Amino acid sequence: MKTKIILIVVLLVLAAIVFIQNPGEVVYRIYFWRIGLSQMILLPLTLLAGFALGFLTATVRRRRP
Repeated sequence: MKTKIILIVVLLVLAAIVFIQNPGEVVYRIYFWRIGLSQMILLPLTLLAGFALGFLTATVRRRRP
């Protein structure tokens, strides 16, 4: 149990370092819209979306016989 907590803390610290090192802005162009977003916001959103999709995929696969 203790090694699991240490691993989670280390991964969170590494993710925070990556987020902090990317303060630049990313501009998306979708047809006539232009959306500017900081990478510091985009990276955690992408990470959360990946975890959510992985969790949903795992729960759907468990329900199938």
